[in-house]
Amino acid sequence: MTLSLSGKVVLVTGGSRGIGKSIALTFADAGADVAFTYKSAGAAAEEVKRAIESKGRKALALQSDAGDFGAANAAVETVVKELGRIDVLVNNAGITKDTLLMRMSEADWDAVIDTNLKSAFNFCKAVSRPMMGQRSGNIINISSITGVIGNAGQVNYAAAKAGMIGLTKTLAKELASRNIQVNAVAPGFVDTDMTDKLTPAQREALLNIIPMKRTAKPEEIAGVVVFLASSAASYITGQVLCVDGGIVM
Repeated sequence: MTLSLSGKVVLVTGGSRGIGKSIALTFADAGADVAFTYKSAGAAAEEVKRAIESKGRKALALQSDAGDFGAANAAVETVVKELGRIDVLVNNAGITKDTLLMRMSEADWDAVIDTNLKSAFNFCKAVSRPMMGQRSGNIINISSITGVIGNAGQVNYAAAKAGMIGLTKTLAKELASRNIQVNAVAPGFVDTDMTDKLTPAQREALLNIIPMKRTAKPEEIAGVVVFLASSAASYITGQVLCVDGGIVM
């Protein structure tokens, strides 16, 4: 058993910043060649690409709208053409448009569902054919504890992340016979742009609900993702791993 991903090709959606960026770089550290998508952050994407290449790995930055079915298929086709195969898919692309249900617009609902949930369907469907053809593969969906326990003001986000869990469990059953694993990681509160905007009072209230009394570093989520993609996790499928400092227990 090893956490080495040497010789593997990984595709990460939403890989130009935050958790996605950390996942992409951690896979490169583990020896994988990494392709990742981004929607608009071109400069940040180029920075991630250079960082992956500086580790001696091949890198591919693809501008793509993850919520667009055709664009997802095109991205997967490009990865297979340029890097030869896809061994691991990480569905990480996501946005938030938080507000209470009574104030939420249809546009805010649709945008979050399309980017966070439909994108996972798009890319899972796109990679399923090449993975079934090679009779191996690993799909890891980045859900959230919000999809497990809910969170006031995030009905769209919680619904999308809960949907990813249902997708994970069902697809794991559909693809297990082809030696394709499908799992989900459900992070708690992570040090990202969102938590950086919290006031001291908000941060204190947040830490009070976390048994470990701290938020996670993006690298702590990335490490779990790489574990699930490695041979050390070869008998794990259909599971949701909460990485949340003990909130869900």
